[in-house]
Amino acid sequence: MFRHQKQLQFEVKVDRPDPMLARQVQEVLGGQFGEMTVMMQYLFQGFNCRGEEKYKDMLMDIGTEEIGHVEMLCSLICQLLDGASPEDQAEAAKDPAIAAIMGGINPQHLLVSGLGALPTNANGVPWNGAFIVASGNLLADMRSNLHAESQGRLQVARLYHMTTDEGVRATFRKMLARDRYHQYQWMAAIAELEEKNGVVVPASFPAEAEKEAQPQAYEFWNLSEGRESSEGLWATGSAPDGSGDFVYIEEPIAKGQVPNPSIPSEKLHHDLDITKSLNK
Repeated sequence: MFRHQKQLQFEVKVDRPDPMLARQVQEVLGGQFGEMTVMMQYLFQGFNCRGEEKYKDMLMDIGTEEIGHVEMLCSLICQLLDGASPEDQAEAAKDPAIAAIMGGINPQHLLVSGLGALPTNANGVPWNGAFIVASGNLLADMRSNLHAESQGRLQVARLYHMTTDEGVRATFRKMLARDRYHQYQWMAAIAELEEKNGVVVPASFPAEAEKEAQPQAYEFWNLSEGRESSEGLWATGSAPDGSGDFVYIEEPIAKGQVPNPSIPSEKLHHDLDITKSLNK
């Protein structure tokens, strides 16, 4: 079960209202890499986790923390919207300096939520459950979690430089620090799982099962102008698991056939010329 505690995880206290910033903060709340996404991602991974209890417990710990981060951002957005009104927005149009702030207010903050946070991104697009990854494969999911935390911290860092409000910045610093820890956390879990099962996902489908396709697992195909890509370890080094060496193919040759699909039935009402079919 979940138990709500009234205190926020960290203090959220803005120096002054800023409806434009409130709109921007919506991105790290309800955007693709916002707190709602990582909250739901970690919780669903935890709910569905099978196997070693420590992974489930860890996922539930961080997923529950992210619920608190959603609440922190909602509180932040509410404070940034304090005092905003339709009259303020109309007045802003008369003064370019004020319009730079009030003119960018999200009208849904007035019309839909009554100066409250919304489960949307900065453009008002609703949060989508398709953003989350919960595959049931621990290593694949941990890598996805590291990706989500990396993108999320990047966006908060960008927001940090979009305001001079020290109260807002203090909240962002707490989030940046926690996101840094979460990156460390996923890195540690990834390293542990890689040590146990290898670096390739899924480990349960071994290289030997690829049969005649195994050589393609080490080839870098140069498919763009220039050959600077040949200078990387991905083109000249060894596979991370030591199973083989990479090969740089400077002028790749297509190895497949030319597709030749059959003409469909006329009952599908296509406009294809049957007399010119490649199947003749």
